[in-house]
Amino acid sequence: MKNALSKTVTAAAAVAMALVAGSASAASLQDIKDKGTVRIAIANEIPYGYMDMNGDAKGAGPDVAKHIMNELGIKNIKWVTTNFSSLIPGLQADRFDMVAAEMAVNPERCQKVIYSEPNSSYGEGLMVAKGNPKDITAYSDFKDGDKKVAIMAGADQLDMLQKLGVPQDNMVTLQSNSDAISTVANGRADAYAATGLTAAQLAKKSGKVQIVQNFKDPVVDGSEVRSWGAFAFNEDSKDLRDAVNKVLTKYKKTDAWAKDLESYGFTEADVKASSQKTTKELCSAKQS
Repeated sequence: MKNALSKTVTAAAAVAMALVAGSASAASLQDIKDKGTVRIAIANEIPYGYMDMNGDAKGAGPDVAKHIMNELGIKNIKWVTTNFSSLIPGLQADRFDMVAAEMAVNPERCQKVIYSEPNSSYGEGLMVAKGNPKDITAYSDFKDGDKKVAIMAGADQLDMLQKLGVPQDNMVTLQSNSDAISTVANGRADAYAATGLTAAQLAKKSGKVQIVQNFKDPVVDGSEVRSWGAFAFNEDSKDLRDAVNKVLTKYKKTDAWAKDLESYGFTEADVKASSQKTTKELCSAKQS
């Protein structure tokens, strides 16, 4: 009986320790400053956040994040590259302190992480096989028939396509943005749905694909779709988020910030649109 009780107590202790280990708390701003290093994640997606051939972090998110961290006195950034669908779980598990992937702010994500104010704004696009043999012009083209559209796991396009009535059988899910060109070029999917900037950047890499020139913006819930990207944080990292917001708000008033975004293909309209919505508005937007 004593042995059984001892085993029970030991098992309970093991469970308790596992629960504590599984609920890692996020580092505070002071913790990060004391260490002198901040961990920032990207999804290796051009032009939002990616590692170049020299191993340097580039993109609209990283370039602005570098400026912000410098202003905060944090000189060392440890860049973490992961799949887009792992960004939020990674924040929740404290595998990194911040995400600089220009992840779109929406109500569902706001239930899981907290955001800075928007750093960017962007519309949608489609990448198709060279010559666009199936004459695809819009997301709604996949609603009927057997045309297939590829999307990246965890991306906003899934929700858009579902609201447009596109059946699951007509969707192909990719784990990495880098698989999009081969998926479309080899005919596994007839198109890749992504933001206009992503589609355009991918199309530049291969003569086998192109963007849809006469693309029609999707209309969801009566409005044309536009996204607002921001830096994301663990829910316990409000002090870090607030510090980032303070610097970001000032930086967005400068020509240097606009040049950061425009150097990666963001248009003047995109730059202006980034300030048209607040994170509070985006988090509380009505979902159908």
